[in-house]
Amino acid sequence: MSFASKLRTAIATNQSILCLGLDPNPEVMPDKYKARYDSEMKSGAYPDHAVAYLWEWMNFIIQSTANLVCAYKPTLGFYTALGAGGLELLAKTLEAIPPEIPIILDAKHTDLNSSTVIAKTAFEQWGVDAITLSPYLGQDLAARFLMYPDKAIFVSCYSSNTTAQDFQEYPNLEQPLYLNVVQNCQAWAGMDNLALEIGAANPEALAKVRSLAPERLILARSIWANSQGSGQRIENLAAILNAGLDANGGGLILPVNQDALAIGEPAQLVRSLRDEVNQAISLTTHQRPTCDLWMPNVCLLDQAGHPHSNLILQLFDIGCITFEETVQASGQVFPYYIDLRRIISNPQVFDAVIGTYAEILQDLKFDRIAGIPYGSLPTASGLALRLNFPLIFPRKEVKAYGARRLIEGNYEAGETIVVVDDILISGKSAIEGAQKIESCGLKVRDIVVFIDHESGVCDRIQESGYSPHAVLKISEINETLYQSGRITEKQFLALSHS
Repeated sequence: MSFASKLRTAIATNQSILCLGLDPNPEVMPDKYKARYDSEMKSGAYPDHAVAYLWEWMNFIIQSTANLVCAYKPTLGFYTALGAGGLELLAKTLEAIPPEIPIILDAKHTDLNSSTVIAKTAFEQWGVDAITLSPYLGQDLAARFLMYPDKAIFVSCYSSNTTAQDFQEYPNLEQPLYLNVVQNCQAWAGMDNLALEIGAANPEALAKVRSLAPERLILARSIWANSQGSGQRIENLAAILNAGLDANGGGLILPVNQDALAIGEPAQLVRSLRDEVNQAISLTTHQRPTCDLWMPNVCLLDQAGHPHSNLILQLFDIGCITFEETVQASGQVFPYYIDLRRIISNPQVFDAVIGTYAEILQDLKFDRIAGIPYGSLPTASGLALRLNFPLIFPRKEVKAYGARRLIEGNYEAGETIVVVDDILISGKSAIEGAQKIESCGLKVRDIVVFIDHESGVCDRIQESGYSPHAVLKISEINETLYQSGRITEKQFLALSHS
């Protein structure tokens, strides 16, 4: 089960958006464990016996709260500080967590060189569902972790730490660095695979992040800061919920304050906090507008959307669809531009696109895959690797030197070739490519593309003797973007009338 699915199930089952840290910090140990731990430390038996008491403590917390939280969040630094014994403690702690509760490893990882091995260890060996990352090495760091499609990353975007403000609010409050981080992260991955971690002691900063990332999951930290007394705490919680909840009244998880670790009976505190949060959510959502002016901004794609709606939104977020007057290769002028070449720099999106092609190709009969230069060559290469079929491609032009081949790659006359292209606008490049392939004694039955522009091009493909197949139609993309609030009515009409 993916992280997103597991989290949704845990929230619904336990009626909780609380995330509990599992941090074996001796400074906040309850008295019943602390005395024995200190005794072992003084006796020189540390770390073996001392770590055993830390394990007893962590296990007790899990057993007491597993039906009250939506996720657990162990902080890696506390475990590594204990050396080899700490890593053993981490393994035992992770194993004790019920499999239906997602685990967010709080690592704040920030080293590119070790990112691949950390991703492999965290996701494959330890089996965690998500990990926190620092954003400042950019997408290259995130990509190592996003190669695991069922896992997720939490990008740390804003800290409530006072001394961090000089950095994250640079150069000014109108265009601060932390909002630039949020904007960049939007293009890295889809909603299920990338979440944001925000220090929410400042609800105004949280609100700004939510406005830029209306559909992202947010982990709001430091929510209990500056909340002396229950009255102020409730007021602070209401402000955080108003700032952080998405349009559907969700998309937010809150950490339990450290008091839960320090007391002898954590279940009572966690249950009290859960009920307090749920009551505040109910009041907050009831106060939200429900008129027609508000509803169009609500994304209902999960309930009745296109099966590839998440991928469509990702393509839009990474800039594959822009609204600017552009002359197409066919000579037509469109008020928008679709550039699928961007996907090759986004490994997760690229992998998802290849997967959608593969779903179509697995039902076709062919001997080799042919990509049409140049746009679809990366996709065709990925498909050849995914499906384990040999690849060829027709040259755009035959060189007057070298082998002077019309078709690159090995093949045998009489073989059947499936042609892969990116977008069908006029169909000219796909048809010409198929004809070049046939001129070399090969057969072409099917042409598979990612986007069908629906301007009668499929009819032209069929008239040329080929069967067209498309992952998406331009009308489906248009409808999905409009329903999700990604494009305006004017942009919707521009796509509709092209």
